[in-house]
Amino acid sequence: MLTAEQIATIAEELAEADRTHGIIARITARYPHATIEDSYAIQGVWRDRNVAAGRRLVGRKIGLTSKAMQEATGITEPDYGVMFDDTVHGSGADIPVEHFSNVRVEVELAFVLKSSLEGPDCTLDDALAAIDYAVPALEVLNSHIEMEGRTIVDTISDNAAYGAMVLGDVHKRPDEIDLRWVPGVLSRNGEIIETGVAAGVLGHPATGVAWLANKIAQHGARLEAGEIILAGSFTRPMWVSRGDSVRCDYREMGVIECRFV
Repeated sequence: MLTAEQIATIAEELAEADRTHGIIARITARYPHATIEDSYAIQGVWRDRNVAAGRRLVGRKIGLTSKAMQEATGITEPDYGVMFDDTVHGSGADIPVEHFSNVRVEVELAFVLKSSLEGPDCTLDDALAAIDYAVPALEVLNSHIEMEGRTIVDTISDNAAYGAMVLGDVHKRPDEIDLRWVPGVLSRNGEIIETGVAAGVLGHPATGVAWLANKIAQHGARLEAGEIILAGSFTRPMWVSRGDSVRCDYREMGVIECRFV
């Protein structure tokens, strides 16, 4: 395992890469013995420094929960990161592309909790009971570690590659819609690039919420009422560049549009 000094040094490297929108060398290339616990410790130091600087946590993202994403990354275990209030956008937003590195977009559902959820034995039914509503979301990926040869240790350390999210306007309670069959048709500049359905996320997108509650219980934490949980993508990531217009049609859950400027 890494020393506390090594963990703090890597967290500062990632913070600097975030400030400069740069890329650092793979952590696992330099520290091949680094563990998943080390990576969450790095993320935790980075998170705590951001909170101390005045940023406000609004929720967490789950990643690598679908076969599409696992095959796209070569990583087979889900992960999670944190989300700050200044990373949340509404549909129709102009998003500055220079704020990110390796900019890609994923199709997801987000869940807002009405009650706390604590592991280690949460089930899908427990998660559904704790969810206030689901809302369509696009996640903007933001990777600060070189892509070639990246492992789950690198990804987790880099806050699970989270950059921002764009939320839709339609809210649905879990008892109003079969969340497994919410579709996503993702277009870039009018051309359909990716399609999928939410069942691609662990069979039911809210399963990821239960997984997350159980996972963070290992670190003595729980999900709190009011948190936003991004459940994971059910399409492969789509690359975007400055000037691209992005649109995703979720059928009865509405449409999200944004532009990268």
